[in-house]
Amino acid sequence: MTFSQGLTVITGETGAGKSILLDAISLLLGKRADLSSVKDTSKKCVIEAEFSIAVYTLQTAFKETDVDYEEQTIIRREILPSGKSRAFINDSRVTLQVLDTIGKHLIDIHNQHQTLSVTTKDFQFKLLDYLGDNISVLKNYQRELLVFKDLKKQLEVLSTTKFEAQKELDYNTFLLNELVEANLKSGEQEILEAEYETLNNVEIIQEKLSEITALSTAEQIGIIDALREVQQKLGKLKEYSPSFSALFERVQSVLIEYEDIQETLNDFSEKIEADPGRLSEINDKLQLLHKLQTKHQVNSVEELLEIKSTLNIKVSQTIEMDETISKLQSAILLKESELQKQTTQIHNNRKQVIPSLILQLEELSAQLGLPNARFKIELSDTKSFNKNGADNLQFLFTANKGVAFGELKKIASGGEMGRIMLSFKYILAKYTQLPTIIFDEIDTGVSGEIANQMGNIIQKMSVKMQVFSITHLPQIAAKGTTHIKVYKEDINEITQTKLKFLDQNQRIVELAQMLGGEKKSVSALAHAKELLN
Repeated sequence: MTFSQGLTVITGETGAGKSILLDAISLLLGKRADLSSVKDTSKKCVIEAEFSIAVYTLQTAFKETDVDYEEQTIIRREILPSGKSRAFINDSRVTLQVLDTIGKHLIDIHNQHQTLSVTTKDFQFKLLDYLGDNISVLKNYQRELLVFKDLKKQLEVLSTTKFEAQKELDYNTFLLNELVEANLKSGEQEILEAEYETLNNVEIIQEKLSEITALSTAEQIGIIDALREVQQKLGKLKEYSPSFSALFERVQSVLIEYEDIQETLNDFSEKIEADPGRLSEINDKLQLLHKLQTKHQVNSVEELLEIKSTLNIKVSQTIEMDETISKLQSAILLKESELQKQTTQIHNNRKQVIPSLILQLEELSAQLGLPNARFKIELSDTKSFNKNGADNLQFLFTANKGVAFGELKKIASGGEMGRIMLSFKYILAKYTQLPTIIFDEIDTGVSGEIANQMGNIIQKMSVKMQVFSITHLPQIAAKGTTHIKVYKEDINEITQTKLKFLDQNQRIVELAQMLGGEKKSVSALAHAKELLN
């Protein structure tokens, strides 16, 4: 089926199957599916609809739900013989939650049992904000509110982290200072251990050095003199063979190297001496290094230096937290000031339009058979930020003179609530592009001129938007730009529900039947023509 713009009225006898259409649309909007919805449970049931959504500016909603945006959006539900169902938007499979989120922007279904949405704070704020031209201000406020909440969350997390870190700060600082005071240097342990061994054995070293010097320089058996004598004898032999010449050169090299060794040993012997103070100093440092390594369960100075670096970062971060917390607190105060200015503007804009909204509501209520209906809208500043600003809102209502005001959702009857809901939607439709609205027999219990006025209001709404009205009242049915009749027909012993678009003559007959029953008297036909004109 293809539905036109404007007001489409749907009529038919009770039980004709109007609910099939509503059930199908509800499934497209995210209602849970089961096999009770399916006529032939042996086959896959597919429900599909195409929506023209260019005027709704829903790009953001699609992006937030990670669905591809198309101006001609197709929604499909599949119910499998197993009872499982699948949902698709523009051929992308989606969850029922995503389908419900997108569906709310596309179709709004109302009946006498679904009018409580207008009593919610969100809807009532929405009504005031569209009238008060608050939408852009409110959206900006909501973006800033997210930033504000994020800053507060950061502060909370950081404060908790600091509290835990503060417990370890003193201990970490002590450990860090201990490592700093140790004046650690990479590779120093090996150097100190070597120096310690030298100083700790200085007497043995000096004794051995003296013996080596004696061996090297003794007058009769000194190594240097012996090597010189060997060199001298080889010098005489080298005249007899080149081999002796090579050996002569080698002994000369050995002699030069050994003389250099001896000179080095002499230097070392002159410099080395007992130094109890230095030995004690080295011993203390080595004991400190071993103590720190045992304490931190490591085996080298390099590992101690890594621990020192880690401790330094921890201590610095803990100390820097105070500065970060201070900056966050300043940012929160600044953001709070900005939010306060925005909520004040939002509050003032709302307060300014309250008299106009009350006047419109009371005028519409009077047209819909509630001449004594009165509304009171109380708006107060709560000093706390929430998604709708900082206001507390109460819609109060009384339907009769001399009766005190009460909360709308508590005091309005079902019939009154249906007409109030229609008034709310009518006013809202003047200020924003609402989705398609389906009114499902909201006219139950209404007749005569009130029904006519209800039809007028619904018809006016359809000038700017697509409206469906499922109705039993000819006064409303006559207002439609398109008229669909739902009826049942038995084909091959199977009852089927049919939908039929009525032309002008068929509409006259249908309205006459709604007015006077199956007989369709001359007066009923004349009345039907009058309603259509």
